[in-house]
Amino acid sequence: MNKLKDYKIDIFTLPYYIFALVVVLVGTFLDRVPGLGFCGGFALCTIFGILLCWIGDHLPIVRSYLGGGAFVALFGGALIAYFNVFPEKTGTLVTDFVKSYDYLGFFVSALICGSILAMDRDLLIRAGVRYFIPVFAGIIGAFLFTGVVAQIGGFGWREGILFIATPIMGGGTAAGAVPMSATYEAGLSQSADYYLSIMMPAVVLGNAAAIVFAGLLNSLGKKFPKWTGNGKIMPAHGSFQPKEIVEPEIDLVGMGRGFVFAGCFFIIGRIIQNFIPSIHYYAWTIIAAAVANIFKLAPQQMKDDCRQWYNFLTKFCVPAVLFSIGYVYTNMSVIIENFNGLYLAMVLATLLGCTIFTLIVSKLVGFYPIDGAITSGLCMANMGGSGDVATLGAAERMELMPFAQISSRIGGAIIIILASILCPLIGKGL
Repeated sequence: MNKLKDYKIDIFTLPYYIFALVVVLVGTFLDRVPGLGFCGGFALCTIFGILLCWIGDHLPIVRSYLGGGAFVALFGGALIAYFNVFPEKTGTLVTDFVKSYDYLGFFVSALICGSILAMDRDLLIRAGVRYFIPVFAGIIGAFLFTGVVAQIGGFGWREGILFIATPIMGGGTAAGAVPMSATYEAGLSQSADYYLSIMMPAVVLGNAAAIVFAGLLNSLGKKFPKWTGNGKIMPAHGSFQPKEIVEPEIDLVGMGRGFVFAGCFFIIGRIIQNFIPSIHYYAWTIIAAAVANIFKLAPQQMKDDCRQWYNFLTKFCVPAVLFSIGYVYTNMSVIIENFNGLYLAMVLATLLGCTIFTLIVSKLVGFYPIDGAITSGLCMANMGGSGDVATLGAAERMELMPFAQISSRIGGAIIIILASILCPLIGKGL
């Protein structure tokens, strides 16, 4: 009994989680949650998200190959919406929580500012000199291979690039597919939830494929040891080694300031979009944060505050984000309609293209090809932080985590900016 009392489900010990789950379930099915606004929506999405994440993290095949909790939370939320499990008013509350109260914007602002501002300035500059050459090569390879397969299969090369390759290379859901779908809604003919429903299976399957490919590259490294540094991205004489991030001490007031600063950068993004509307304000927010860091416009205190706010939300709010994206934006009818053998072939083509191109280009810029391909290729194609852990775990190269984070954070930001540019160029009529 003592072990059960101490057993943790995410941030809760078991007794507290059971209490919260019972309260939310009773409130949901008595239709008492509607009317509670943001607070009720947050509690409901958090409790259901935690439950689904816990289930996914304990299913062997799902845990090892499909992203675990993220997979089950996303598609569990989508299935709950598809089968109308919630009473109508409760379902409306969840939708309002995400759309009217903009919970995802609340989360994404912290994600953008915390990840970009908190990165070491010198690392941002040095990374741009060499590391992003294979990153861009991987993006080109992914687009090329996917476009060819999509065109041959009758899906269309433009659709393959925009709806399959781009979201896979975008670094996950909250900081990737969600802002991407908003970009597409603004520039194309369908709603954001329509595009997200097409992209979400690609994001999840791409994450699974990245983990499998990482294991294959690990095996390849054992057969060809000269191709790998076994956790080092380049020979020892190279100076490109990122510093370890030192977390600031917890400061509740600073965390509050970080919340405000994240909102300010979001406003800056909207202001710039007012003058250049063809690029989504998420992309301008990313650019503003990067410029502030690189040119020392953001004091260290501001950077620490934003990182604390980022750390808080990523540790506490991810299950609610995953569940709400699944429930509100992931339309199972669209997924069922679009998912087939060709869809899977396009996903695999994306991974194959980014892997082959980053292998070759990593060698050309002086990196170990396998370690370079794992970080600049596969860590672009997985689902962000949790995907980085799973991918590097499969590759047995956890030492490469700093480079994986560059790919997930800055590489993902580049993809969102690229999506804003590609949308009006090749997306007309889609």
